Amino acid sequence: MNADTNVDTPRGTEPVERFGGTPTAIHHGPYPELTWPAILVGWFLGALIAVSIGYASLILGFSIEGSELAAILGWGILRGVMRRTSIIENNINQTIASAVNGASAGMMFSIPALFILSSGPHGSEYTGLTEFSKPLMVLSCITGGILGLVFVIPLRKQMIDFDRLAYPGGIAVATILKSPGAGLRKALLLLGAAVVSAVTYLVVIQQTGDDPQWYLGDQMGWPKFLNVIFFLSLMTIGVGFLSGKGGFWFGAGGFLCYWFLAPLLARFGAPDVRAMTADPELLRTELFRPTGIGMLIGAAVGGIFAAYPLIRSAIQSMRDAGRGGAAGDESANQEMPIKLLYAGIVVGALALIAITYYSVDGIGLLRASAMVVLGTLWVWMAGVIVAECVGRTNWSPLSGMTLIAVTILIFVARGGMDASGTILSCVIMGAAICVAIAQAGDMMLDLKSGYLVGAIPRRQQIAQFIGAWLGPIIVIYLIFALHSQYTLGSDKLPAPQGKALASMIQGVVGQDVPTYRYVAGAGLGGLLAFGGMGGIGVLIGLGFYMPFGIVLTYTIGCAGRIVVDRVKGRRFSEETGVPIAAGLVVGEALVGVGYAMFKVFLSG
Repeated sequence: MNADTNVDTPRGTEPVERFGGTPTAIHHGPYPELTWPAILVGWFLGALIAVSIGYASLILGFSIEGSELAAILGWGILRGVMRRTSIIENNINQTIASAVNGASAGMMFSIPALFILSSGPHGSEYTGLTEFSKPLMVLSCITGGILGLVFVIPLRKQMIDFDRLAYPGGIAVATILKSPGAGLRKALLLLGAAVVSAVTYLVVIQQTGDDPQWYLGDQMGWPKFLNVIFFLSLMTIGVGFLSGKGGFWFGAGGFLCYWFLAPLLARFGAPDVRAMTADPELLRTELFRPTGIGMLIGAAVGGIFAAYPLIRSAIQSMRDAGRGGAAGDESANQEMPIKLLYAGIVVGALALIAITYYSVDGIGLLRASAMVVLGTLWVWMAGVIVAECVGRTNWSPLSGMTLIAVTILIFVARGGMDASGTILSCVIMGAAICVAIAQAGDMMLDLKSGYLVGAIPRRQQIAQFIGAWLGPIIVIYLIFALHSQYTLGSDKLPAPQGKALASMIQGVVGQDVPTYRYVAGAGLGGLLAFGGMGGIGVLIGLGFYMPFGIVLTYTIGCAGRIVVDRVKGRRFSEETGVPIAAGLVVGEALVGVGYAMFKVFLSG
C-alpha cells in the first residue's frame, strides 16, 4: 500500500488548494485514498472519539455518530498539519475512525448491565458477573462487528445506488469532506470549545463534588413533582444541539412525565401514587422507568414487523450480489467478493460458538450453538432494519434490538445453568450482537458519504474492517476504569441503556416483571412504530426513563439549535454551531475519563 497513490483510485484533477495564501500545484493522476496516514490518523481519532462518545452515552443513554467529528478533525490533521489534500483520503480516515467508535454504543449499551446487576439489591444472587474473561468479551465484540459488516455490505447497491436512501449523516460528512478549507476552521472551533468545556467541567466538579446539579425547583419553592433540576454539563447541551429538532422528542418524554402526568397523579391518583409524587426519584423508578423500558421494546418489535419488506429486499440483494460476482459484472470489481463475505459469516459464527462455549462453565456445545445461530440470524435481520432506519431518519433502534435479542437468548440459555451463567453467556452474545448492529448502520452511512465524494466502495469496506477491531479493546478497559471510579448505574454514570437491559434480565430470570407497566409502555411504543414513528417512540421512552435533570439540560441544546437555525440559518448552524457543540462533548468527556483513569492509577 503506497502512501501517496493507489492503483485503482479515481483519476482526475483536484481543485487548487491554498496554504497560507500560496496555491499548490494542481493534482493529476490517482488520488491518495487507502493510505497509511489515513489509517493511522483514523485509529488515533477513532480512539479519541470512542472514549468521548462512550462516556457521553453512559450519561445520556444514547450515542451520537462520530463520522462528522472524525471528518472535521481529519482535515485539521491531514490538511492543517500534514499538508495532505485528498478528499477521499480523509473519507477513509473518517471511515476508520467511525468504525473504531462503533464499539462505544454497542458495548456501552450492553456490558454495563453486568455491573449494575452485580451491585444492585439482588447482587448476592448473581455472583461472578463482573469476573468475565476480558479477552473473550473483546473477541466476541470484534467477531460481532465483523458479522455485522459482512451481512450489510451486499446491501450497498440496493440501499444506496437503487433505493437512493438519504442517509442524512452521510450527506453531512460528504459536505465537510468537500469543503477542506472550512474543515480547518471547524477544527479550530472544535478545539476551542473543547478547552472551554474541559475547564468548565473541572470548575463544576470542584464546586459541586459528585452532585453536579442545580436544584432550581427547590430554590423557587415549586412543587417537588415538577422535578426542576438542571444537570450542570456543557457536554449534555452540546449533544442536544447536535441532535437538533429531531432530539426534541427525548425532552418531550420527560416533560410529559413530570409536567403533565405527575401533576395529574398528585391531584387524582390513588393514595399510594399520590405519596410517590413527593419523591420524584421514586416516581421515576417505580412508574415512569418501567413504562419507558416497555416503550423501547414495543417500538423495536413494531419496527421489526414494519420492516418485513426490507428483509425481503435484503434477501434479493444478496442473491443479486452473488449472481453479479459470478457473472463477472464490472461493478463487482468495486465491491468485496461476495464469496469472501459468505465465508466471513461462516467463520464468524463458528468463532462465536467457541467463544460462547468457553465463556461459561456448563453451557454445553449444543446450547451454545443454538444461541449463536439465533444471534447470527438476529444480527442479519436487525442490521437490515437499522441500516434502513439510519438511511431514512438518521436514527438507529440499537438499544431496542439488543433488549429483544438478549431476552430471546435468555429463554434459549435457561435450564442448563445457574442464573449467573445464563446472564453472562447471554450478555456476551448480546454485546456481540449490539456491536454488529452498530457497525452495520455505520458502514452504510460511511458508504453513502463515499458514494457522494467518488470513493471506491471496496476500499471503504476494507477500511471499516481495519477500524472495527480496535474499538472493543479500548472500550472494555474504559468500562472497567469508569466503574472503578464512578460506579456504573450511579447518578454520576446512570448508564440508562445498561439499566434497562439489567431490569429486563432481572425480570425474566427472576420472573418478577412489572407486567402492566411494561405492557402499557410496549403498547404505546408499538403504536408509534406501526405509525411510522418508531424513532419517536424510542426517544419518548428514553425521556420517561432518564433523570429529568439530564433531560432538561439536553433540551437547552435542542432549543438552542432550533433558535440558531431560524435566526442565523442552517448554514451557520452547520458551519459554526456543530463544531462548537462537538467540542463541548469532546472536552468534558475527555476530562471526565482522564480524571477517572488518574484516580484508578493512583489507587494502584
